[in-house]
Amino acid sequence: MMKRATKAKADLPLVSISIPVLNEADNIDALYGRLTAVGKSMIDRCRLEFVFSDNSSTDDTWSLLEKLAEKDPRVRAIRFSKNVGFQRSIMANYLHTRGDAVMQIDADLQDPPEMLAEFFAKWREGYDVVYGIRRRRQEAPWLNNFRRLGYWFINALSEHDIPRDVGDFRLVDRKVIRALAHMKTPNPYLRGMIASIGFRQTGIEYERDARVAGQSKFGLSRLVRLGLTAVLNHSSVPLRMASIIGIAMLVVASLGALYFILLKFLQPGLPQGLASIHVLVLFGIGLQSLLLGIIGEYILRIYLMLRSEPLAIIDRSLNIAPSERVL
Repeated sequence: MMKRATKAKADLPLVSISIPVLNEADNIDALYGRLTAVGKSMIDRCRLEFVFSDNSSTDDTWSLLEKLAEKDPRVRAIRFSKNVGFQRSIMANYLHTRGDAVMQIDADLQDPPEMLAEFFAKWREGYDVVYGIRRRRQEAPWLNNFRRLGYWFINALSEHDIPRDVGDFRLVDRKVIRALAHMKTPNPYLRGMIASIGFRQTGIEYERDARVAGQSKFGLSRLVRLGLTAVLNHSSVPLRMASIIGIAMLVVASLGALYFILLKFLQPGLPQGLASIHVLVLFGIGLQSLLLGIIGEYILRIYLMLRSEPLAIIDRSLNIAPSERVL
């Protein structure tokens, strides 16, 4: 009887909970408690593993993970040799999961782990990607509006339809992970990458909670950099805009030259416009610098891709054998 029960449990699908962490020592115990509670509530539907990627934390995060991994074999973790950034941390963690499906959450508990039941049900219906749609955020109104503007701008320029008010809180099928593994992007933007590869996708609305403890690692500057990565990784519109603006400026310059030539013949006594020449020259230099900067950003990404640096370098691991390390 015991053997049958063990076999039946082994036949259940394995769901990996992927959690990137950076100085989240204050949240680890609360997070683990809620994850184990979710595991108990879904014990008849799936098996769970908890995969952490420590982005070179400087607090007690790793030591807490060591204690959890020692008592619970479901806890698996990798620690990077340096901080590789949030998106690369998620991607590296994806590659070290073993589940038939992978659920991504943040360690700050703003995204409720209990929504695994709803995500899992949609996955069972045949959806390959199930993402959470935030109804509202527990943050300053100006920052919330800035995010909305950023989502609109990214979606307007992107060649793929990226869902709005959607972060990295999602559940994806194993075949999505395999598809992502073949995309050699030095600076991944996973929301755009997952949107671009297709498959059946759906969203579930939810209320995002306030951070339980600790401080947010995502300030305004990081939001802007993430937005630029999203636009440059998933849109050729800026390059085309550079060409269009260049052609438009040539047309304007030609029309201006014709106007001044005609004016010279019609009113030969007009004084020379030194100030206007300076303004036009400075405007032209500034415009060329902007366009060269856009082109340079794309060239930089090509250079980084050709350099083929590893996504991350693993310093230590917990409950992950050296042969299982992908990076």
